[in-house]
Amino acid sequence: MNRMDVTEKIITAKVSKGITWESVAKKVGHSKEWVTAGCLGQMTFDEKAAKIIGKIFGLNAEEQKWLQVVPYKGSLPTPVPTDPLIYRWYEIVSVYGTTIKELIHEEFGDGIMSAIDFSMDIVRTPDPKGDRVNVVLSGKFLPYKTY
Repeated sequence: MNRMDVTEKIITAKVSKGITWESVAKKVGHSKEWVTAGCLGQMTFDEKAAKIIGKIFGLNAEEQKWLQVVPYKGSLPTPVPTDPLIYRWYEIVSVYGTTIKELIHEEFGDGIMSAIDFSMDIVRTPDPKGDRVNVVLSGKFLPYKTY
């Protein structure tokens, strides 16, 4: 057994039971974005959250312990993603990455946006030309230090 086995079990139960990530997140008490990342093996749950996840998805005690192990982060199987939706994110970063970098540096200085002190919100926004996917990424600015 490993973390990937637990992730597969979670996804299988989600599909078979018709569970939504939003409903899981409400029971855990965190955002749907963070809880989904955790269920997909990219975040670490504490014991309390692992027990809640375990109850929802029918995980045994050992599987719940795997939810509490710090994962190897990065879930894409190839350097250039082939899934169309994930590829579009890759394309966005390829096309707009230098623009994002330039504008962050102009506004904040030399540093990075944290992916650790970070939050994400994904909402559907109605639009007469077709609903929009509204993604807000919010990370703490971490300046490079001089030494």
